[in-house]
Amino acid sequence: MRILALVALTVALAACQSGGPRGSNQPVLRAEAGSQSITVSASPEQVRQTLKASAAEKGTLVIQDDPNMVIIENVLRRKNPVLDEEFGPSNNGDRVIRVRVRFSGSQCNTFVVQDLALLNNAHTALEQSYQLPGDPNTMQSLIGLKKRAESQAQCI
Repeated sequence: MRILALVALTVALAACQSGGPRGSNQPVLRAEAGSQSITVSASPEQVRQTLKASAAEKGTLVIQDDPNMVIIENVLRRKNPVLDEEFGPSNNGDRVIRVRVRFSGSQCNTFVVQDLALLNNAHTALEQSYQLPGDPNTMQSLIGLKKRAESQAQCI
């Protein structure tokens, strides 16, 4: 009987114990090779809204808008012999630069990861995608996102 009471008491105490700190239901992000990242003193939602507003101002197409990711595309209208040489022609559809921005964090601490890709024949059965490394210009865009989101955030 004592053993049964001890087991019941142990189970009851275990049920009362804290399960440890609970996460914020935010995904854990990694910056893979070739991607760029930055930490922003704003919430993930503020980063998302800033990205969408910036895209709208520039006339950039938002093709995916999720709570922790925004994907935008810029169609390259001019012929570019250098890109043709490097990636082949894009004769059956548009050539597009796709920017995928993922973000995760808390109210005043959001980790942002940006990946770039070149698409030939975008949105066709012949679409080809090539991962592009970030460069100083795309890092400047990420820094601009940081400054703009932080200027609108309620963080100190």
